[in-house]
Amino acid sequence: MKITRNAAAPSMPGKTPDYFTGTVRIDNPGTTEPPSRVGTATVTFAPGARTVWHTHPAGQTIIVIAGRGWAQCVGGPVEDIVPGDTVFFAAGEKHWHGATIDTGMTHIAITESVDGTNVTWLEPVSDAEYRR
Repeated sequence: MKITRNAAAPSMPGKTPDYFTGTVRIDNPGTTEPPSRVGTATVTFAPGARTVWHTHPAGQTIIVIAGRGWAQCVGGPVEDIVPGDTVFFAAGEKHWHGATIDTGMTHIAITESVDGTNVTWLEPVSDAEYRR
């Protein structure tokens, strides 16, 4: 058993603009040891903040724990997400997620690595895409 204590690692800013638009904080990044390939993080988006478009080779699950957010897969509608909602993005599915314009959002992200990679970052979500 391995326990990672709350605040054992300092909060990290989301690396903008390569990965995020706006102010993002990442806490409690969970690491596992091989053969496990799962990683976790608690991600907090300030109002208006969001990821860039991205994919995950083994998919991603997010569990909203605070605030209100939006999520979208390419070609689909922007969906409201609120505390208690669990969102699964399939392997290779191009998507983004983040806070709404006026409300922050926090989620727990669960991803699995394939050949050492858990995400492929793509282009930013435009303001027009975000606000529709």
